[in-house]
Amino acid sequence: MCAPTLFPIERKISLEDKTVGFAVCGSFCTHAKAMEALEQVKARFARVIPIVSEVTAATDTRFGKAHDLMREMERICDCRVIDSVKGAEPIGPQKLLDLLIICPCTGNTLGKLAAGVTDSSVTMAAKAHLRNERPVLIAPSTNDGLAASAASIGALLPRKYIYFVPFGQDDFEKKPTSLVADFSQVADAASAALEGRQLQPILLRA
Repeated sequence: MCAPTLFPIERKISLEDKTVGFAVCGSFCTHAKAMEALEQVKARFARVIPIVSEVTAATDTRFGKAHDLMREMERICDCRVIDSVKGAEPIGPQKLLDLLIICPCTGNTLGKLAAGVTDSSVTMAAKAHLRNERPVLIAPSTNDGLAASAASIGALLPRKYIYFVPFGQDDFEKKPTSLVADFSQVADAASAALEGRQLQPILLRA
């Protein structure tokens, strides 16, 4: 018979027990890859809460219909999509998330995050989550990543609790200023961010 312990045994919580938010912005050409990344994230973490920007929720494009995208996210996550500032605000006070992933993160959202602007469901989710001093993982996708949005990326890189999915130029000949994250690394970058690490190398070869 084991002798009784004087102290309770603490259960170590694994990364797989964490709750992750997965926010999608309007880089419509990357939504298919983002859904593949979402599948991988959901396979690794028990609870994933889907979030979409208002533009994503309201815009049909040649890449797909908004309704179909949100239904697919709900199918993968088995959870209703958050698609409004009001819906995202409780993320902070209720401490709903251990990690927030923004995938894809457009140049518009990068700029807002860098400037502290909160006028969308995704930027509200980030602001609410960061108030709890918990990590945000950004998967950039923007045609002006090496132009107007370069300043935003530069401002966010050194900030505490901000991490990036490794990214690089996706078509340096036809779109020399375009930057896109490697969506196949989102799940690994998420695990690293939860451990307080930036997945390396952060800059990928073209």
